[in-house]
Amino acid sequence: MRLYQLDAFTDRLFAGNPAAVCPLTEWLPDETMQQIAAENNLAETAFYTHNPATGRYHIRWFTPTVEVDLCGHATLATAHVIFSLEPFAGNTDKIYLDSRSGELNVCRQGDWLVLDFPADTIQRANVQPPALLSGLEQRPLEIYKGKSDYLLVYGSQAEIESLNPNFRELASVPARGVIVTAPGDGSPGESGVDFVSRFFAPQSGVDEDPVTGSAHTTLIPYWAERLGKTELTARQISRRGGYLRCKHNGERVDIAGQVKLYMTADIHVG
Repeated sequence: MRLYQLDAFTDRLFAGNPAAVCPLTEWLPDETMQQIAAENNLAETAFYTHNPATGRYHIRWFTPTVEVDLCGHATLATAHVIFSLEPFAGNTDKIYLDSRSGELNVCRQGDWLVLDFPADTIQRANVQPPALLSGLEQRPLEIYKGKSDYLLVYGSQAEIESLNPNFRELASVPARGVIVTAPGDGSPGESGVDFVSRFFAPQSGVDEDPVTGSAHTTLIPYWAERLGKTELTARQISRRGGYLRCKHNGERVDIAGQVKLYMTADIHVG
């Protein structure tokens, strides 16, 4: 089977978030897909199938340890594979993917790919797991809970950069992961961005994810309301780093990024 490895949410290699993408003619057993993801040892491995009769795709995502409901960077990487690397019979710049999170679509706009994802709904977390604060030490200004993640809001980009999580503590937080965020330094459109973030998910097998598209389904509605604007720019300030263009569309969000191909390979299972 063909396997691609790509860097998502970046315009250069060795940055952004690496993802593996495996096109399939039919689904493999779940155990086999999980084993392949573990062997790849990347934050996410995406598998997809295509129905020529309908033109639709079906996508699934696996970390090294679990299957997840939604993954942004591996979806971005998959769209790049479909549009640019695998035979693409469509005459459109939009593809539709069925998933555990419902219908997703991806548009091609020049060198940029735009994810259309459902927006998350957050509520203030009046009661927090003790490990949430002990695992980060620095107390945030606000704490929210979304569908699958906690969102912790800090006052400055410097605070986000200085966080040194205790991943053993965070691993006991009952959530997919923990998002930390703050306003970005500088003026958006110049050297700065509207907001920055980091994402910690030791409970999902990834201590710190380099760039997390799905976390922006939570971040975009929060910052759109707080800043009073629907179009935003964002950086995830992990060691590898990533840049995203974002738009709030009510119940949906647009998350745009670029992708660079790193490796094409064949894998042998059987």
